[in-house]
Amino acid sequence: MAFDQMKMLNKLRKAQSDLKKEIIEVEAGDGAVVVQVTGELKVKKINIDAERVDLEDIAELEHWLEIAIRDGLAKAQEVAAEKMKPLMGGLGNLGL
Repeated sequence: MAFDQMKMLNKLRKAQSDLKKEIIEVEAGDGAVVVQVTGELKVKKINIDAERVDLEDIAELEHWLEIAIRDGLAKAQEVAAEKMKPLMGGLGNLGL
């Protein structure tokens, strides 16, 4: 493998490693639900503020969870795309 290809692969691995450490936090229901998602698109943590949740309306809580998880994953995808974008042009030379 050529030196340039090895260099590009190392940059790609570094970017992937950085994404593992990236944490995106979103909320729904005016802070009733807070979700943290990693740059790898994995849900890291879900926080539910019991004082802001009506336990008689579980459907509302479920809705807030859906919104927070959806938005968190979407933002994490954007972050990942931005980090990987500069590297994607060089991948064509790797035969992948």
